[in-house]
Amino acid sequence: MSNKKRASQPANDLASTLKDGGVALGVLDNTYSPTLVEFYGELGVDFVWLDLEHGGPNPWDARQLEDLLRAAERTDVEVLLRLPDTDPTLVRKALDLGVRNVFLPRVETADEVRDAVRSARFRYDDGPGDRGLASPRASRWGLADEYIATEDRETLVGVTIETEASIENLDDILAVPDLGFVFIGPFDLSVSLGHPGEIDHPKVQDAVETVRSKAVDAGVPVAGLGFGMDDVNQKATNGYQMLNLGSTTGALEQTVTGWFDAYEQNDS
Repeated sequence: MSNKKRASQPANDLASTLKDGGVALGVLDNTYSPTLVEFYGELGVDFVWLDLEHGGPNPWDARQLEDLLRAAERTDVEVLLRLPDTDPTLVRKALDLGVRNVFLPRVETADEVRDAVRSARFRYDDGPGDRGLASPRASRWGLADEYIATEDRETLVGVTIETEASIENLDDILAVPDLGFVFIGPFDLSVSLGHPGEIDHPKVQDAVETVRSKAVDAGVPVAGLGFGMDDVNQKATNGYQMLNLGSTTGALEQTVTGWFDAYEQNDS
């Protein structure tokens, strides 16, 4: 007769890095390939960003997300999942599938952030949370030991600051209990501020710096995009704790165009 032990819940390495004041480096996999997610783990990145706002599988498609999660678990790399909406139901769905790190697009008020963060907790801000208690994949189908306490401790919910309204409400957003991080989105900020695509415009840069400095002062980890390794190193020095190094398609473009540039055609 089998006497299988209760399943232990793994720690969230990304959450631990942020809590310890470290810097996590990751890659956006915009091919949504389990093979590449697994391979990035072998290469040693801290997280793989899967963006469901601008592409990818249907966020309600459990089977596709589970395959991506299994690939990440195979090589102990954290998945960072951006949802396409702030709907708390979507947050709960992603977490029940086994995602530990989610962040929300285009947030504008502290209330919507608080509702989303509460939906990720069984206990929240000295009161009850809104996370459903069932036996999903996240709990190893009911076999996980200390599931409630572990999930509340290891789950990370962040937000993207990328609209003028979110800048105006930034102080209140940063004060939301258990906010995991703020991800600065300069491209959508440039659109919202009336300078689409001009991420170096002074108005956009001022907004980015406002988010960075206020988040650092509030003790909320800052995440963002790296534009080359000089920029990554500078941002890490300036308080960013989570940085995206690039994307799968960007890396392929650089490599393949480099091959073509190095190819010496024979005109004879």
